[in-house]
Amino acid sequence: MKTDATLSPADLLYGVKAIAAHLQMTVKQVYHLHAKGDLPTFKIGATVCARRSTLAKHFADQEFGPSESNA
Repeated sequence: MKTDATLSPADLLYGVKAIAAHLQMTVKQVYHLHAKGDLPTFKIGATVCARRSTLAKHFADQEFGPSESNA
């Protein structure tokens, strides 16, 4: 179950520009990773969104593997 902290509006990155700025990537790179399914993104209407907390967990899992980051 999600906690209030993970559902916070401050956790939401609304739009590819916001996601790109947070990840220090270009908009084109974010669109590419989104299209490949390599970023945990979702859509609100036609706008690509992500959560800071979900992205942090995703990259921690990429770096350390899923079992180590859950320890």
